[in-house]
Amino acid sequence: MPLLKSWVASANSVDTPFPLNNLPYGVFSIGEEDPRCGVAIGDMILDMQAAEEAGLIDLTDYALFEVPFWNDLMEEGPAVWAALRERLIALLSEGAAEQAKVEPLLVPMKDAELHMPMMVSEYTDFYAGKNHAFNVGTMFRGPENALPPNWLHIPIGYNGRASSVVVSGTDVRRPWGQLKGPNDDAPRWAPCARFDIELEMGAIVGTPSEGPITVAEADANIFGYVLLNDWSARDIQAWEYQPLGPFQAKATATTISPWIVTKAALEPFRCDTPEREVELLDHLKDCGPMLYDIDLEVTMAPEGKAATTITRTNYKEMYYSAAQQLAHHTTSGCPMNAGDLLGSGTISGETKESRGSLLELSWGGKEPLTLETGEERSFIADGDTLTLKGAAKGDGYMIGFGDCVGKVLPALDDPYKR
Repeated sequence: MPLLKSWVASANSVDTPFPLNNLPYGVFSIGEEDPRCGVAIGDMILDMQAAEEAGLIDLTDYALFEVPFWNDLMEEGPAVWAALRERLIALLSEGAAEQAKVEPLLVPMKDAELHMPMMVSEYTDFYAGKNHAFNVGTMFRGPENALPPNWLHIPIGYNGRASSVVVSGTDVRRPWGQLKGPNDDAPRWAPCARFDIELEMGAIVGTPSEGPITVAEADANIFGYVLLNDWSARDIQAWEYQPLGPFQAKATATTISPWIVTKAALEPFRCDTPEREVELLDHLKDCGPMLYDIDLEVTMAPEGKAATTITRTNYKEMYYSAAQQLAHHTTSGCPMNAGDLLGSGTISGETKESRGSLLELSWGGKEPLTLETGEERSFIADGDTLTLKGAAKGDGYMIGFGDCVGKVLPALDDPYKR
């Protein structure tokens, strides 16, 4: 698909992440105004509440955009999702008859503060990237036992904390926890010393479901995608994870990018999952191209210094798609809600330069990275800013998500010594 031309000039640049082909959904505010829903177009934001009040958006018999989140639209289902996208393209396309009515409803993105684009109902994180799972397993169990016995049969996951999901730009505080090294006689209480990122994509459930659904139904139920950083306290995780898996090591924060890129915008970039090493059971089998060709990268910037790109990879490296993850999530009868967030799991490629976590990049701290500043990092230092970037590259345009940014602040003084 070629670039769709808009009367918003900045949307026609090959460098913008927000051309007319994209039209991602976010929540913004200007100054002291209340947050409201907006659609990114070039370097501008279309105020959806104002557009609805002006009669330019009229999809239901009640207002969809009186609230500062996109959950109400999600609950309307795919037909209304498609109708809104069609209407937005009509309003913003080159030569649009209603340009004069729409123009006053645009606000400069540079003047806006971005907020959480949705209310997160529930949050589940998966471990569905084969290269990542193999790397981590090799570090701790050796290559011959790297993958758990179930890994090639089901997408492994755990239920996380919706309350700790934050929008890009939110600072993240280094956590305290129980730590116990392999040579320690007993655990100790201390700030995390091996704080890490996980480069992921997040899929957002739009259509609720009751009981098991198929992979095809799951794909239809997904509303859109965000970049996702699953902050991970590796030393806390190493001590706590037996036998029930991650808990406090993953509860500090999960950062998402500010714009929800709709599934419709990503359709031209669909691609197949990797060839299966073991045939999946029928309820998890692929039913077409389920992944997306999305280039991803992470930069690290020490406080006040230039950023270094520390990894580059692609979403197509996943072994299980978001649709397969969602379908598997429902097999027990688990209800899914509009606004549920599914983390893909760390997205790592086959090469060292494409690993999606510092745990892998530094191979457990044994091979520190050298930044362009000359500093070394095995894990995140206080003051470091980590930025996740992602874009699907089309013919003369790209579909971007907006950066997913978080700065790590020092741990608080011991919260139990008062």
